[in-house]
Amino acid sequence: MKYSKATSYALHTMLYLMAVAPDKPVGVQYLADRQGVSPTYLSKILTKLVKAGLIESATGAGGGYRLKRSMEEISFLDIIHAVEGTTSLFECVDHADSRCLIHQVMISVEKEMEQHLQSKKLAELVPYVH
Repeated sequence: MKYSKATSYALHTMLYLMAVAPDKPVGVQYLADRQGVSPTYLSKILTKLVKAGLIESATGAGGGYRLKRSMEEISFLDIIHAVEGTTSLFECVDHADSRCLIHQVMISVEKEMEQHLQSKKLAELVPYVH
């Protein structure tokens, strides 16, 4: 299974906001420089996180992005869904058989993985950020 680089940037950005600046806005340029990515690219990712209600943007002098929800509430799955969407990872090629056993197994595994990612909170990693 593979997630896009955007998901990695989103997870790292969210962890940074939780660990270093949970209450104050951080500029997109700073966040982009920290990860070695263009501010334009990171802005697109941040927009998805805003739409998902995970962060909010503050405009004006001293503006930037900050957490909108409590860090203890934000799971890995929340961030992944914000960036990747909620479409299933597996698509069955046997459209004729609505009882496809392979599809049933793959969907079951995907649900287990999502339950695990939902139970894991990114805030659990905050103590380990230097």
